[in-house]
Amino acid sequence: MSQQITAKKQQELQLQYTNYKNNLQQLAQKIGDVEQETEEHKLVLETLDPLPLDRKCFRMVNGVLVERTVKDVIPALQTNSDGLKKVLDELLKQYKKQQDEMEKWKVSLIPSPNFLITAFITHSDVWESQEVLY
Repeated sequence: MSQQITAKKQQELQLQYTNYKNNLQQLAQKIGDVEQETEEHKLVLETLDPLPLDRKCFRMVNGVLVERTVKDVIPALQTNSDGLKKVLDELLKQYKKQQDEMEKWKVSLIPSPNFLITAFITHSDVWESQEVLY
């Protein structure tokens, strides 16, 4: 019976671990996407900066290419860039919080001394059960 309980517990721990890893992976992907967009905005702003304000330029708005002037486009791009930086900061905070949560969870699994326990050791994101005497 204890073998079934430990097997069930092992599955629960594996599921929790997988959830933590997946959440961290998704946040990292979002962070990468926002960083890329931020860099693109920065590049466009640097390109437009030396140009005359009345020069014609084009901007994609909801999938439609519209004609504007540099004077009209720069403030909108700057606003978008500032918003992306705020989103990036928030995503980085979320990532750090999730990472800290996972570390606390891992530490909570460390057993108290002098007990025969089932330890779960991760190797390449695969949990293995081993009997350990502390």
